[in-house]
Amino acid sequence: MAAQFARETGTKGEFTRQANRFTDRITADGAGGRVPEAGRYRLIVSLACPWAHRAIIVRRLLGLEDAIGLGVVDPIRDGRGWRFTLDEGDRDPVLGIGFLSEAYLRTDPAYEGRVTVPSLVDTETGTVVTNDYPRITLDLETEWTAYHRPGAPDLYPPHLRPEIDAVADELFRDVNNGVYRCGFASSQEAYEQAYDALFSRLDVLTERLAGQRYLVGDRITEADVRFFTTLVRFDAVYHNHFKCNRNKLTENPVLWAYARDLFQTPGFGDTVDFDQIKRHYYATHEQLNPSRIVPKGPDPSGWTTPHGRESLGA
Repeated sequence: MAAQFARETGTKGEFTRQANRFTDRITADGAGGRVPEAGRYRLIVSLACPWAHRAIIVRRLLGLEDAIGLGVVDPIRDGRGWRFTLDEGDRDPVLGIGFLSEAYLRTDPAYEGRVTVPSLVDTETGTVVTNDYPRITLDLETEWTAYHRPGAPDLYPPHLRPEIDAVADELFRDVNNGVYRCGFASSQEAYEQAYDALFSRLDVLTERLAGQRYLVGDRITEADVRFFTTLVRFDAVYHNHFKCNRNKLTENPVLWAYARDLFQTPGFGDTVDFDQIKRHYYATHEQLNPSRIVPKGPDPSGWTTPHGRESLGA
């Protein structure tokens, strides 16, 4: 089988995600030379992408909409990368570029890797500060506190950080990236290894969440944000398109209720766009779906049904 991303495919057919190229940070103490500044930075996202969706949710939960601008790319990515065709004139109205790759090449003219979202771009220089998606949300939570809305949740409380980090590491390896390791595997062996790891981890998480409302502690944290963006795409995309088909999310009573609980929390479900999610995956991965036909289902109405998890303890 031909690999969807040849440069990120190992000799045994396993998908190995590329490293994040731009990893500068914006910190409250300015240690890296940049400090939070309202209006200075623009978060570029795709509503289809789970990695970008994390940053969208955190930005909304913390009330950072006025401090950090948002640019949204077209969900259909072609060989030229992410495009700003949703904006007038096919250009981002703030950065003035037609493709996110222009900011990448302005930052590193020799860059040859995949252009990814989310990317945080400096509006004054037009260069990419970071595309380090795990660090972006953590920094929004801990370094941008001066711009948080009154009453904003603490998504990364110091006393819970070791546990959040441990859960997040397992989530990334087996679930968040695990679905991609299934979908982009180019050998049966690599696919089955990823499949087994994915559903073994989901079984562990199901047991964990059977008796507590959230993954860590008694509140929504960074860990829940990271899990949600995979779960909300599971039945619409990963079950069929990525062959993660042991069972659907809706067939797991615990995880389905947990996911609906989060979906119905402001900042989560109101940032989901199922149309863009499906169009991106089914119309972009030509090796997996040569016809590029986008399925009509599944019916999203179930996401708003009662979840019954209010009474669960931490």
